[in-house]
Amino acid sequence: MAKEKDKAPDGETEEGGDGEQQAAKQGFVKKLLGNRKLLIIAAAALAVVLGGGGAGAWFFLFHAKPDAAKTKLAAAQADAPIVPPKVAFFDMPDVVVNIQSPDGSPAYLKLSVALELKSGAEEAGLKVLVPRIVDQFQGYLRELRVGDLQGSESVMRIKEELLRRIKVAAEPYPVRDVLLKEMIVQ
Repeated sequence: MAKEKDKAPDGETEEGGDGEQQAAKQGFVKKLLGNRKLLIIAAAALAVVLGGGGAGAWFFLFHAKPDAAKTKLAAAQADAPIVPPKVAFFDMPDVVVNIQSPDGSPAYLKLSVALELKSGAEEAGLKVLVPRIVDQFQGYLRELRVGDLQGSESVMRIKEELLRRIKVAAEPYPVRDVLLKEMIVQ
């Protein structure tokens, strides 16, 4: 019987060590292919290892090239002269108006604004139109109520309305923006 154990399936005799190791390897492969859960886990582990290796290779090998391009762009921009924006600010006189309060008591609004113009050359022409612009301010601001002046949304709405009215009043001179310097309600 001992001789039958040493015989291989194809009829040759072997030493006990190599045949058992080969059979164990074949048994493991059969077990791996036969067990679906184990196969899925092995495939997922392989995908993680390959994905991590690919991501690491991209990060360390290819990611440095855009930084070199950015430094070249920054160097080119540093060589270009810095041109200040062509803008001018025109300070309007302060406007004080009485506004409507909910209980009928007197309330006052003091408004101080600056107008943003394209260039300083337009300031001289705009000085002539200041009475017309102040008249537009007065007409609009007197209709406001104390509740209309509360919150940032209300302030933005007031700025938009003032800008719209100023553009009409200062017609030949384009006004870019209205900048609020001071807005006090008493």
